[in-house]
Amino acid sequence: MTFPTRALASAACILALSAGGAAAAEPLKIALVETLSGPQASTGLLYRAAVQYQVGKINEAGGYNGAPVVLEEYDNQGGPVGATDRVRAAIADGAHIIVQGSSSAVAGQITEDVRKHNLRNQGNEILYINLGAEAMELTGEKCHFYHFRVSPNAAIRVGTLVAGMKEAGVLGERVYAMNQNYSWGVDVQEATKAAAATAGYEVVEETLHEVNKIQDFAPYVARIQATNADTVITGNWSNDLLLLMKAASGAGLKARFGTAFLDQPGNIANAGAIAEGHFVSTPFNPEAGGEKSKAFAEDYKKVTGHYPSYVEPATVFGLTLLGQALQQVPAAEDIDVTAIALALEKATIETPIGSFSMRAEDHQGVFPMVVQQVSADATFKVDDTSYGFKPVKVFSAEESAAPVQESCSMQRPS
Repeated sequence: MTFPTRALASAACILALSAGGAAAAEPLKIALVETLSGPQASTGLLYRAAVQYQVGKINEAGGYNGAPVVLEEYDNQGGPVGATDRVRAAIADGAHIIVQGSSSAVAGQITEDVRKHNLRNQGNEILYINLGAEAMELTGEKCHFYHFRVSPNAAIRVGTLVAGMKEAGVLGERVYAMNQNYSWGVDVQEATKAAAATAGYEVVEETLHEVNKIQDFAPYVARIQATNADTVITGNWSNDLLLLMKAASGAGLKARFGTAFLDQPGNIANAGAIAEGHFVSTPFNPEAGGEKSKAFAEDYKKVTGHYPSYVEPATVFGLTLLGQALQQVPAAEDIDVTAIALALEKATIETPIGSFSMRAEDHQGVFPMVVQQVSADATFKVDDTSYGFKPVKVFSAEESAAPVQESCSMQRPS
């Protein structure tokens, strides 16, 4: 069940009182720093639902350190500056762990804020669990001991996507890379080029465009048509994905789309039949793991009111890994964040579709990925449409993993 913030705090107080006046152990505090209001809040609210769900499960299992884990929420209003202010507020309120996922730009700021705080406050470190910001640099040149990513990165997304499409016989030999012009889009473009030799295709053209400012993608679709591309690989999200696909449909483009975020809620409702036959690679699909996956999906719906999708499964699995790590850290009067981080490096869980663990070298999560296709034959329909995502290929954790980046030089605590 879900524990509202005040209820969690009250539970900690009740536990302290029931101890007959004895001093209670310090409760573990998790701060969700997310975009929770405004026009860009839809993804942040999904992160909140998933975090509330899994913190509730941790507390149902006994919490940590003799008390329920306390979850507090901070609205970063969608930008790096707001995130810095909210991280400072969370630290001032006693947070031990920061969790966030929307936007690699925001994540880049948070991970740097956490790194600098920990350098200045040795012995009182905080942990940052990155729920969904997928830019390569976060586990590359910006990697550090107190940052952990529990979602894919661009190399994992693209690598599994093109391998799955190739195995399904739909990738073709001519690929167009269409992406937004910022760190994530550049990463997807580079990953698309890097996978070409192994997957047996030629990148016929690359385009980087402004983010969420283009209203008419017809000129871009004309460029794709001119190359005679078989497949368009894109990391686009939100309107940039929907408008691109709609322009492609309007122009009669025959190329198939391979995407990272086609499963974002609302996409299929907005695209309708235009999305049918296109692909996405994600960390979960409710059909992919048989009865275990269905059971998880139904329980999640029972608690939250909807089936898990988009960023939610990876968030739940990542925090399940945290819960496993907490079980390995002895309870103490003071929270030892470094001990939690060391335990998190070694933790392993079984998700409905396979093992989920943390790689100690760069703190990138290692987990299965599911390549899936929009189809009317899918069991679980989405967005109140007749379409859903039909699994095509499940890649194991080992098959999905991308190599540690040479740019990650992690300094570990002495």
